[in-house]
Amino acid sequence: MRVTMIGAGYVGLVSGACFADFGHQVTCIDKDAGRVAALNRGEIPIFEPDLADLVAANVRQGRLEFAVEATCVGQADAVFIAVGTPSRRGDGHADLSFVYDAVREIAPRLSRTAIVVTKSTVPVGTGDEIERILREKRPDAEMQGCGR
Repeated sequence: MRVTMIGAGYVGLVSGACFADFGHQVTCIDKDAGRVAALNRGEIPIFEPDLADLVAANVRQGRLEFAVEATCVGQADAVFIAVGTPSRRGDGHADLSFVYDAVREIAPRLSRTAIVVTKSTVPVGTGDEIERILREKRPDAEMQGCGR
C-alpha cells in the first residue's frame, strides 16, 4: 500500500516509520524544509527508542522517504493527516487550522478512492468538517465512513 503522511513530527514520523517497517511505501510530507533536510540526512528530531534505526533501515530499503511537497498524494492509497493541533491562545481549544489547511491542500490531488485518516488528537466533529471540505473540493470522490 502507498501511504502519505502529512506531517513528519512525532505522530507522523513514528507512524510513517512503522508503516514502512510493515512493508508499505511511505512518504512523510512536512512544510518545514529544515526538518525534511535533517530527516534526509538521517537526523531524527525526536527521541523514541530505536526510531533512528527503524527510519534508517526503511530509508535504505526504499520504503520510507521525506519531502516538502505533497506531489505523491495522487498515488496514495491512504493519506494520514498528522499535523499539529496546538492549543489556541485564550480558550485552550485545539487549533485545527493546520488540519483544515492540509485537507484543502491535498483534496485536489487525491485519487477518487484514497482513504483520508486523521490522528486521534482532534475534537469530536473534526471528521465532519474534513468531510465537508473534501466534498466541496472533490465532489467526484467516493465518500464512505462508518454507517455510510
